[in-house]
Amino acid sequence: MARIRTVVFPVAGRGTRFLPATKASPKEMLPIVDKPLIQYAVEEALEAGAERLVFITGSSKRAIEDHFDTDAELERQLAESGKHDLLALVRDIVPPQATCIFVRQGVPLGLGHAVLCAKHTVGDEPFFVHLADDLIYSKVGCLQQMRTHFEKHGASVLGVETVPHDQTGSYGIVAVQQEASGAQRVTRIVEKPKPKDAPSNLGVVGRYISPPAPRCVRSSLPKIAGVKI
Repeated sequence: MARIRTVVFPVAGRGTRFLPATKASPKEMLPIVDKPLIQYAVEEALEAGAERLVFITGSSKRAIEDHFDTDAELERQLAESGKHDLLALVRDIVPPQATCIFVRQGVPLGLGHAVLCAKHTVGDEPFFVHLADDLIYSKVGCLQQMRTHFEKHGASVLGVETVPHDQTGSYGIVAVQQEASGAQRVTRIVEKPKPKDAPSNLGVVGRYISPPAPRCVRSSLPKIAGVKI
């Protein structure tokens, strides 16, 4: 089985739900304590073994590119000021073994199109898709847990969380079938159903693993807390 080396971050959206905070700053750059949201996403992907970080960006997302770029002037000032701890933080945003690739999505045609924009970068390999506005806290990262399921079953994996039944209208809700292996096969997904029409209360969060040619879809159902940002 091919090793997962690539993660795709669809970050081209305008973040209108967070206006006016996102008028001048991408939602992925909103700080959570001392780091922007997108950096937490990158750290989760690196923990899971990703080496190629593919950002699908839009015209208003230059701040994301700048965040992961080298700032020689800032590093020089920190070094001259003796602020070596801060210098290390700036230099360690992306480790040397990781590569950042930025692909412009010229027209906002949705998540599927954004992922498709990474086709030539991903190639014929399995890959992660990580939606950075779903921040998930866990001792073992969500993508790492999902990777374990992928290596065991060799099929597409969805991350899901249990959501309040009266909030199913805010999520894609999956119907699942228990298998002897312990995995749960996703039999269908209903987009934002009313509670009375929801097949379950398992909502898809922004984590996916896809083989180059998916044969089936499984849900990993990781036992972690999902925080909707």
